[in-house]
Amino acid sequence: MKRGILEVVLVDAHGITHTNFIGRPVYYVLLKCGTKEYRSKMSKGANDNALWNQKFVFDFPMSEWKKLTNIKVRIMDKELFKDGGFVGETIISLEGIITEGRDRGYMEIKPAPYNVVLDDDTFKGELKLGLRFISTDKLQRKAWELKIEGKNSEEPTISPILNLMKLPLLRFLLYCFRKTSKYQLKES
Repeated sequence: MKRGILEVVLVDAHGITHTNFIGRPVYYVLLKCGTKEYRSKMSKGANDNALWNQKFVFDFPMSEWKKLTNIKVRIMDKELFKDGGFVGETIISLEGIITEGRDRGYMEIKPAPYNVVLDDDTFKGELKLGLRFISTDKLQRKAWELKIEGKNSEEPTISPILNLMKLPLLRFLLYCFRKTSKYQLKES
């Protein structure tokens, strides 16, 4: 059974609205695609900036991806007595990336800025995020999950040995460098 995996990399936001009257804002993001919803970690922003560097994975059957048209990303501000104050949102169309990803098996959009839309339908600030869509069947999906977890059996066993060999060589070179620099200082 074919499945589709959408990875969303939430990088940062700049120039967003500061909704707190006093204190530093604490921003978080709600990402919603279809029936799945994720919440990012809290980011203490420097006034109108926030930094997350967080990845989210949406995994659906291909039949469901055909119905999904967009992903909604809402920036929220943690309030003292409320659950969260709305800062702005971005709605990103997924039709193109899903179509290309389904045809090619893989499609990636590097992190790019998207406008943040406020309550009154004006723009203020930018939200930077990247997208990656992978079309896969069960066998490919399992290999992909193992690769993400670092359990890929195809990794060479020689690399740890080479790393151990580099250590004595680096120590020797550092020793030689120190000796020559001390010798040069004594001559001067």
